[in-house]
Amino acid sequence: MRFVVFDVETPNSANNRMSAIGVSVVEGMEIVHEFATLVNPETHFDRFNIELTGITPEIVKDAPKFSELWEAIEPIFSDGILVAHNAPFDMGVLARCLRAYKIAWVPYAQYACTVRMSKACFPQLCNHRLNTVSSYLGIELDHHKASSDAHACAEILCRCLQRGVELRRFLRAYDLQRCCTLGGNWR
Repeated sequence: MRFVVFDVETPNSANNRMSAIGVSVVEGMEIVHEFATLVNPETHFDRFNIELTGITPEIVKDAPKFSELWEAIEPIFSDGILVAHNAPFDMGVLARCLRAYKIAWVPYAQYACTVRMSKACFPQLCNHRLNTVSSYLGIELDHHKASSDAHACAEILCRCLQRGVELRRFLRAYDLQRCCTLGGNWR
Protein backbone atom coordinates (compact mmCIF):
# COMPACT_ATOMS: atom_id res chain seq x y z
CA MET A 1 0.00 0.00 0.00
CA ARG A 2 1.26 3.48 -0.85
CA PHE A 3 0.62 6.54 1.30
CA VAL A 4 1.20 10.16 0.35
CA VAL A 5 1.71 11.95 3.66
CA PHE A 6 1.59 15.72 3.40
CA ASP A 7 1.53 18.89 5.43
CA VAL A 8 0.78 22.44 4.33
CA GLU A 9 1.49 25.85 5.80
CA THR A 10 -0.83 28.74 4.95
CA PRO A 11 -0.21 32.48 4.65
CA ASN A 12 -3.42 33.65 6.34
CA SER A 13 -6.60 32.61 8.09
CA ALA A 14 -8.52 32.09 4.83
CA ASN A 15 -6.67 28.75 4.47
CA ASN A 16 -7.24 28.77 0.72
CA ARG A 17 -3.61 29.06 -0.34
CA MET A 18 -0.35 27.36 0.61
CA SER A 19 2.92 29.02 1.56
CA ALA A 20 4.74 25.68 1.94
CA ILE A 21 4.13 21.97 1.44
CA GLY A 22 5.98 18.89 2.61
CA VAL A 23 5.38 15.40 1.22
CA SER A 24 6.63 12.02 2.48
CA VAL A 25 5.75 8.91 0.48
CA VAL A 26 5.41 5.70 2.51
CA GLU A 27 5.58 2.22 1.01
CA GLY A 28 5.91 -0.98 3.02
CA MET A 29 6.15 0.87 6.36
CA GLU A 30 9.10 2.89 5.09
CA ILE A 31 9.53 6.45 3.87
CA VAL A 32 10.75 6.08 0.29
CA HIS A 33 10.58 9.64 -1.03
CA GLU A 34 10.37 13.14 0.44
CA PHE A 35 9.73 16.49 -1.17
CA ALA A 36 9.22 19.98 0.22
CA THR A 37 9.00 23.47 -1.19
CA LEU A 38 7.91 26.95 -0.40
CA VAL A 39 4.92 28.12 -2.43
CA ASN A 40 4.14 31.63 -3.61
CA PRO A 41 0.50 31.98 -2.49
CA GLU A 42 -0.10 35.17 -4.48
CA THR A 43 -2.01 36.66 -1.55
CA HIS A 44 -1.49 38.53 1.71
CA PHE A 45 0.11 37.13 4.85
CA ASP A 46 -1.34 37.47 8.34
CA ARG A 47 1.08 38.33 11.15
CA PHE A 48 -0.03 35.22 13.07
CA ASN A 49 0.93 32.91 10.19
CA ILE A 50 4.29 34.63 9.72
CA GLU A 51 5.07 34.26 13.42
CA LEU A 52 3.94 30.62 13.43
CA THR A 53 5.82 29.46 10.33
CA GLY A 54 8.55 32.04 9.79
CA ILE A 55 7.44 32.30 6.15
CA THR A 56 7.18 35.85 4.82
CA PRO A 57 6.13 37.33 1.46
CA GLU A 58 9.79 38.08 0.72
CA ILE A 59 10.84 34.47 1.27
CA VAL A 60 8.26 33.07 -1.17
CA LYS A 61 8.34 35.75 -3.89
CA ASP A 62 10.44 33.53 -6.21
CA ALA A 63 8.87 30.22 -5.13
CA PRO A 64 6.59 28.32 -7.53
CA LYS A 65 2.91 29.19 -7.57
CA PHE A 66 0.48 26.40 -6.66
CA SER A 67 -0.57 25.93 -10.30
CA GLU A 68 3.08 25.31 -11.29
CA LEU A 69 3.71 23.07 -8.30
CA TRP A 70 0.56 21.02 -8.91
CA GLU A 71 1.92 19.85 -12.27
CA ALA A 72 4.85 18.26 -10.43
CA ILE A 73 3.01 16.79 -7.45
CA GLU A 74 -0.28 15.68 -9.02
CA PRO A 75 1.16 12.32 -10.19
CA ILE A 76 2.38 11.67 -6.63
CA PHE A 77 -0.96 12.65 -5.07
CA SER A 78 -2.85 10.52 -7.59
CA ASP A 79 -0.90 7.37 -6.71
CA GLY A 80 -1.69 6.69 -3.07
CA ILE A 81 -3.88 7.27 -0.06
CA LEU A 82 -3.45 10.81 1.25
CA VAL A 83 -2.54 11.12 4.93
CA ALA A 84 -2.11 14.14 7.18
CA HIS A 85 -2.13 14.98 10.87
CA ASN A 86 -5.48 16.70 11.41
CA ALA A 87 -6.22 15.73 7.81
CA PRO A 88 -9.49 17.66 7.38
CA PHE A 89 -7.45 20.89 7.64
CA ASP A 90 -4.81 19.91 5.06
CA MET A 91 -7.40 18.33 2.76
CA GLY A 92 -9.48 21.51 2.97
CA VAL A 93 -6.51 23.71 2.07
CA LEU A 94 -5.71 21.42 -0.88
CA ALA A 95 -9.34 21.52 -2.07
CA ARG A 96 -9.55 25.30 -1.76
CA CYS A 97 -6.23 25.75 -3.61
CA LEU A 98 -7.45 23.56 -6.44
CA ARG A 99 -10.66 25.60 -6.57
CA ALA A 100 -8.84 28.98 -6.39
CA TYR A 101 -6.63 28.01 -9.33
CA LYS A 102 -9.51 26.37 -11.23
CA ILE A 103 -7.67 23.05 -11.37
CA ALA A 104 -9.80 19.95 -11.94
CA TRP A 105 -8.50 16.83 -10.25
CA VAL A 106 -10.53 13.93 -8.88
CA PRO A 107 -14.00 14.52 -7.40
CA TYR A 108 -13.14 12.51 -4.25
CA ALA A 109 -9.80 11.74 -2.62
CA GLN A 110 -9.27 8.85 -0.22
CA TYR A 111 -7.45 9.91 2.94
CA ALA A 112 -6.66 9.02 6.54
CA CYS A 113 -5.87 11.14 9.58
CA THR A 114 -3.01 10.32 11.98
CA VAL A 115 -4.68 12.29 14.78
CA ARG A 116 -7.45 9.71 14.72
CA MET A 117 -5.01 6.81 14.39
CA SER A 118 -2.85 8.06 17.27
CA LYS A 119 -5.93 8.37 19.51
CA ALA A 120 -6.62 4.68 18.89
CA CYS A 121 -3.00 3.60 19.37
CA PHE A 122 -1.94 5.93 22.20
CA PRO A 123 -5.09 6.76 24.20
CA GLN A 124 -3.01 7.59 27.29
CA LEU A 125 -1.69 10.83 25.80
CA CYS A 126 -3.11 14.11 27.15
CA ASN A 127 -3.71 15.29 23.56
CA HIS A 128 -2.83 14.11 20.07
CA ARG A 129 -1.22 17.21 18.59
CA LEU A 130 1.67 16.52 16.25
CA ASN A 131 4.28 17.78 18.71
CA THR A 132 2.81 15.73 21.58
CA VAL A 133 2.67 12.45 19.63
CA SER A 134 6.10 13.07 18.09
CA SER A 135 7.64 13.70 21.50
CA TYR A 136 6.03 10.59 22.96
CA LEU A 137 7.37 8.44 20.11
CA GLY A 138 10.82 10.08 20.09
CA ILE A 139 10.36 11.54 16.61
CA GLU A 140 12.38 14.67 15.86
CA LEU A 141 10.18 17.60 14.91
CA ASP A 142 10.76 21.19 13.80
CA HIS A 143 7.09 22.07 14.21
CA HIS A 144 5.29 24.21 11.59
CA LYS A 145 7.96 23.46 9.00
CA ALA A 146 6.08 21.54 6.31
CA SER A 147 8.92 19.10 5.54
CA SER A 148 9.42 18.21 9.20
CA ASP A 149 5.69 17.99 9.93
CA ALA A 150 5.13 15.67 6.94
CA HIS A 151 8.08 13.49 7.95
CA ALA A 152 6.85 13.24 11.56
CA CYS A 153 3.34 12.41 10.35
CA ALA A 154 4.76 9.65 8.13
CA GLU A 155 6.66 8.23 11.12
CA ILE A 156 3.48 8.30 13.22
CA LEU A 157 1.58 6.54 10.42
CA CYS A 158 4.23 3.79 10.29
CA ARG A 159 4.19 3.35 14.08
CA CYS A 160 0.40 3.09 14.11
CA LEU A 161 0.42 0.55 11.28
CA GLN A 162 3.14 -1.44 13.07
CA ARG A 163 0.91 -1.53 16.16
CA GLY A 164 -1.77 -3.16 14.01
CA VAL A 165 -4.15 -0.25 13.55
CA GLU A 166 -6.99 -1.35 11.28
CA LEU A 167 -6.55 1.08 8.39
CA ARG A 168 -10.04 0.66 6.93
CA ARG A 169 -11.47 2.12 10.16
CA PHE A 170 -9.70 5.38 9.37
CA LEU A 171 -10.19 5.72 5.63
CA ARG A 172 -12.47 8.52 4.47
CA ALA A 173 -13.37 10.17 1.19
CA TYR A 174 -12.91 13.90 0.82
CA ASP A 175 -15.32 15.63 -1.53
CA LEU A 176 -12.97 18.03 -3.28
CA GLN A 177 -15.84 19.81 -5.01
CA ARG A 178 -17.73 20.56 -1.81
CA CYS A 179 -14.69 20.64 0.52
CA CYS A 180 -16.04 18.18 3.06
CA THR A 181 -15.41 14.77 4.57
CA LEU A 182 -17.64 11.85 3.63
CA GLY A 183 -17.81 8.38 5.08
CA GLY A 184 -19.47 8.34 8.46
CA ASN A 185 -18.54 9.38 11.96
CA TRP A 186 -15.08 9.00 13.43
CA ARG A 187 -14.83 6.42 16.16
